[in-house]
Amino acid sequence: MGLLNLVAIASSLHQVQREFKTINPQLSGQREPMDDAVIENLLGGYRFVDALLDADIDVFSMGRHHYLLELNNIVLCGSDQNRRAEFAQHIAATERRFYGEPEGGGIGDIVEWRSNHLSESAWKLAAGIYVRALSRPQLFIEGNHRTGALIASYVLLRSGKPPFVLTVENALAYFDPSMVIRNTDKLGPIALLRLPGIRNRFARFLEEQADPRYLLAPEAQAAPGSLC
Repeated sequence: MGLLNLVAIASSLHQVQREFKTINPQLSGQREPMDDAVIENLLGGYRFVDALLDADIDVFSMGRHHYLLELNNIVLCGSDQNRRAEFAQHIAATERRFYGEPEGGGIGDIVEWRSNHLSESAWKLAAGIYVRALSRPQLFIEGNHRTGALIASYVLLRSGKPPFVLTVENALAYFDPSMVIRNTDKLGPIALLRLPGIRNRFARFLEEQADPRYLLAPEAQAAPGSLC
Protein backbone atom coordinates (compact mmCIF):
# COMPACT_ATOMS: atom_id res chain seq x y z
CA MET A 1 0.00 0.00 0.00
CA GLY A 2 1.17 3.52 -0.68
CA LEU A 3 2.75 5.44 2.17
CA LEU A 4 3.31 8.87 0.67
CA ASN A 5 0.88 11.76 0.53
CA LEU A 6 1.85 12.77 -2.99
CA VAL A 7 -0.70 15.59 -3.04
CA ALA A 8 0.98 17.26 -0.04
CA ILE A 9 4.44 16.66 -1.52
CA ALA A 10 3.38 18.18 -4.85
CA SER A 11 1.89 21.18 -3.08
CA SER A 12 5.17 21.88 -1.25
CA LEU A 13 7.30 21.48 -4.38
CA HIS A 14 5.04 23.75 -6.44
CA GLN A 15 5.21 26.37 -3.69
CA VAL A 16 9.02 26.26 -3.83
CA GLN A 17 8.79 26.59 -7.61
CA ARG A 18 6.63 29.72 -7.31
CA GLU A 19 8.97 31.29 -4.75
CA PHE A 20 12.26 30.18 -6.30
CA LYS A 21 13.04 33.56 -7.85
CA THR A 22 13.11 34.92 -4.30
CA ILE A 23 14.98 31.95 -2.82
CA ASN A 24 17.71 31.61 -5.45
CA PRO A 25 19.47 34.99 -4.88
CA GLN A 26 19.81 34.12 -1.18
CA LEU A 27 21.77 30.93 -1.90
CA SER A 28 25.55 30.87 -1.71
CA GLY A 29 25.56 29.21 -5.14
CA GLN A 30 22.88 30.00 -7.72
CA ARG A 31 20.84 27.09 -9.07
CA GLU A 32 18.90 26.47 -12.26
CA PRO A 33 15.18 27.39 -12.07
CA MET A 34 12.79 24.66 -10.94
CA ASP A 35 10.75 24.32 -14.10
CA ASP A 36 7.71 22.08 -14.56
CA ALA A 37 9.82 19.18 -15.82
CA VAL A 38 11.99 19.24 -12.68
CA ILE A 39 8.89 19.14 -10.46
CA GLU A 40 7.20 16.43 -12.53
CA ASN A 41 10.31 14.24 -12.46
CA LEU A 42 10.78 14.74 -8.71
CA LEU A 43 7.20 13.65 -8.13
CA GLY A 44 7.88 10.67 -10.36
CA GLY A 45 10.83 9.89 -8.10
CA TYR A 46 8.66 10.00 -5.00
CA ARG A 47 6.13 7.70 -6.69
CA PHE A 48 8.95 5.28 -7.51
CA VAL A 49 10.22 5.37 -3.91
CA ASP A 50 6.65 4.63 -2.78
CA ALA A 51 6.51 1.64 -5.14
CA LEU A 52 9.85 0.33 -3.86
CA LEU A 53 8.57 0.47 -0.31
CA ASP A 54 5.29 -1.16 -1.29
CA ALA A 55 7.22 -4.03 -2.88
CA ASP A 56 9.60 -4.22 0.12
CA ILE A 57 12.66 -3.89 -2.11
CA ASP A 58 16.01 -3.32 -0.41
CA VAL A 59 17.86 -1.25 -2.99
CA PHE A 60 21.15 -1.75 -1.15
CA SER A 61 21.11 -5.53 -1.41
CA MET A 62 23.02 -7.40 -4.11
CA GLY A 63 21.17 -7.47 -7.41
CA ARG A 64 18.90 -4.53 -6.46
CA HIS A 65 21.24 -1.58 -7.02
CA HIS A 66 19.76 -0.93 -10.47
CA TYR A 67 16.71 0.56 -8.78
CA LEU A 68 18.91 3.46 -7.65
CA LEU A 69 20.01 4.00 -11.24
CA GLU A 70 16.38 4.02 -12.30
CA LEU A 71 15.63 6.63 -9.65
CA ASN A 72 18.32 8.87 -11.13
CA ASN A 73 16.93 8.25 -14.63
CA ILE A 74 13.47 9.31 -13.46
CA VAL A 75 14.85 12.47 -11.85
CA LEU A 76 16.66 13.48 -15.04
CA CYS A 77 14.45 12.12 -17.82
CA GLY A 78 11.14 11.10 -16.31
CA SER A 79 9.50 8.02 -17.78
CA ASP A 80 9.28 9.27 -21.37
CA GLN A 81 11.03 6.66 -23.50
CA ASN A 82 11.75 9.11 -26.32
CA ARG A 83 13.60 11.40 -23.93
CA ARG A 84 15.50 8.43 -22.52
CA ALA A 85 16.51 7.40 -26.03
CA GLU A 86 17.74 10.94 -26.63
CA PHE A 87 19.95 10.71 -23.53
CA ALA A 88 20.98 7.08 -24.02
CA GLN A 89 24.70 7.87 -24.03
CA HIS A 90 24.41 9.85 -20.80
CA ILE A 91 22.42 7.03 -19.15
CA ALA A 92 25.05 4.48 -20.23
CA ALA A 93 27.89 6.68 -18.94
CA THR A 94 26.08 7.11 -15.61
CA GLU A 95 25.71 3.34 -15.29
CA ARG A 96 29.44 2.84 -15.91
CA ARG A 97 30.25 5.45 -13.26
CA PHE A 98 27.73 3.99 -10.82
CA TYR A 99 29.13 0.47 -10.95
CA GLY A 100 32.76 1.10 -11.81
CA GLU A 101 33.90 4.47 -10.42
CA PRO A 102 37.65 3.80 -10.00
CA GLU A 103 38.15 6.39 -7.26
CA GLY A 104 35.71 4.94 -4.73
CA GLY A 105 32.67 7.01 -5.64
CA GLY A 106 30.38 4.28 -6.97
CA ILE A 107 27.62 2.28 -5.35
CA GLY A 108 30.16 -0.01 -3.68
CA ASP A 109 31.29 2.87 -1.47
CA ILE A 110 27.74 3.57 -0.27
CA VAL A 111 26.91 -0.10 0.31
CA GLU A 112 30.08 -0.56 2.35
CA TRP A 113 29.49 2.63 4.35
CA ARG A 114 25.89 1.66 5.07
CA SER A 115 26.83 -1.85 6.23
CA ASN A 116 29.22 -0.30 8.76
CA HIS A 117 26.59 2.10 10.16
CA LEU A 118 23.38 0.05 10.37
CA SER A 119 23.27 0.43 14.14
CA GLU A 120 22.87 4.21 13.90
CA SER A 121 19.63 6.18 13.87
CA ALA A 122 17.58 6.48 10.69
CA TRP A 123 18.44 10.20 10.57
CA LYS A 124 22.20 9.57 10.68
CA LEU A 125 21.93 6.69 8.23
CA ALA A 126 19.93 8.76 5.73
CA ALA A 127 22.24 11.75 6.17
CA GLY A 128 25.34 9.62 5.76
CA ILE A 129 24.11 8.04 2.54
CA TYR A 130 23.16 11.49 1.21
CA VAL A 131 26.64 12.79 2.06
CA ARG A 132 28.35 9.79 0.42
CA ALA A 133 26.26 10.24 -2.75
CA LEU A 134 26.77 14.00 -3.03
CA SER A 135 30.41 14.45 -1.95
CA ARG A 136 33.24 14.01 -4.44
CA PRO A 137 33.44 11.79 -6.39
CA GLN A 138 29.65 11.89 -6.76
CA LEU A 139 27.50 8.80 -7.24
CA PHE A 140 25.85 10.02 -10.45
CA ILE A 141 27.00 12.28 -13.26
CA GLU A 142 24.04 14.63 -12.77
CA GLY A 143 21.06 14.95 -10.45
CA ASN A 144 22.88 14.01 -7.23
CA HIS A 145 21.03 16.57 -5.08
CA ARG A 146 17.57 15.43 -6.15
CA THR A 147 18.33 11.72 -6.34
CA GLY A 148 20.24 11.87 -3.04
CA ALA A 149 17.27 13.49 -1.31
CA LEU A 150 15.00 10.75 -2.65
CA ILE A 151 17.39 8.02 -1.49
CA ALA A 152 17.53 9.65 1.94
CA SER A 153 13.72 9.70 1.96
CA TYR A 154 13.66 6.00 1.06
CA VAL A 155 15.98 5.24 4.00
CA LEU A 156 13.83 7.27 6.38
CA LEU A 157 10.59 5.70 5.18
CA ARG A 158 12.04 2.19 5.61
CA SER A 159 12.47 3.11 9.28
CA GLY A 160 8.96 4.52 9.64
CA LYS A 161 9.99 8.19 9.40
CA PRO A 162 8.51 10.84 7.09
CA PRO A 163 10.39 11.61 3.87
CA PHE A 164 12.41 14.73 3.30
CA VAL A 165 10.52 17.22 1.14
CA LEU A 166 11.83 20.57 -0.02
CA THR A 167 9.77 23.52 1.21
CA VAL A 168 10.02 27.29 1.04
CA GLU A 169 10.91 27.29 4.74
CA ASN A 170 13.75 24.74 4.55
CA ALA A 171 15.19 25.56 1.11
CA LEU A 172 18.07 27.74 2.34
CA ALA A 173 18.94 25.30 5.11
CA TYR A 174 19.00 22.49 2.54
CA PHE A 175 20.75 24.00 -0.47
CA ASP A 176 23.64 25.79 1.24
CA PRO A 177 24.88 22.80 3.31
CA SER A 178 24.40 20.63 0.23
CA MET A 179 26.77 22.92 -1.67
CA VAL A 180 29.35 22.39 1.08
CA ILE A 181 28.85 18.62 0.85
CA ARG A 182 29.14 18.70 -2.95
CA ASN A 183 32.51 20.45 -2.72
CA THR A 184 33.90 18.06 -0.08
CA ASP A 185 36.01 15.02 -0.97
CA LYS A 186 34.75 11.81 0.60
CA LEU A 187 38.15 10.11 0.40
CA GLY A 188 41.40 10.72 2.25
CA PRO A 189 42.41 11.88 5.74
CA ILE A 190 40.63 15.25 5.55
CA ALA A 191 37.33 13.49 4.83
CA LEU A 192 37.74 11.43 8.00
CA LEU A 193 37.85 14.67 9.97
CA ARG A 194 35.19 16.70 8.13
CA LEU A 195 32.49 14.30 7.02
CA PRO A 196 31.28 13.04 10.43
CA GLY A 197 30.48 16.59 11.55
CA ILE A 198 28.79 17.41 8.24
CA ARG A 199 26.76 14.22 8.45
CA ASN A 200 25.66 14.87 12.03
CA ARG A 201 24.52 18.40 11.20
CA PHE A 202 22.58 17.16 8.19
CA ALA A 203 21.02 14.39 10.28
CA ARG A 204 19.74 17.00 12.74
CA PHE A 205 18.37 18.99 9.81
CA LEU A 206 16.51 15.95 8.45
CA GLU A 207 15.04 15.21 11.86
CA GLU A 208 13.92 18.82 12.28
CA GLN A 209 12.15 18.66 8.90
CA ALA A 210 10.23 15.46 9.66
CA ASP A 211 6.60 16.25 8.81
CA PRO A 212 3.86 13.61 9.09
CA ARG A 213 1.66 15.46 6.58
CA TYR A 214 3.75 13.83 3.84
CA LEU A 215 2.57 10.41 4.97
CA LEU A 216 -0.89 9.04 4.28
CA ALA A 217 -3.05 8.16 7.26
CA PRO A 218 -3.57 4.36 7.41
CA GLU A 219 -7.22 4.65 6.39
CA ALA A 220 -6.23 6.73 3.33
CA GLN A 221 -3.52 4.43 2.06
CA ALA A 222 -4.01 3.00 -1.39
CA ALA A 223 -4.50 -0.63 -2.30
CA PRO A 224 -1.31 -2.63 -2.91
CA GLY A 225 0.47 -1.87 -6.18
CA SER A 226 3.43 -3.32 -8.04
CA LEU A 227 6.63 -2.26 -9.73
CA CYS A 228 6.83 -2.47 -13.50
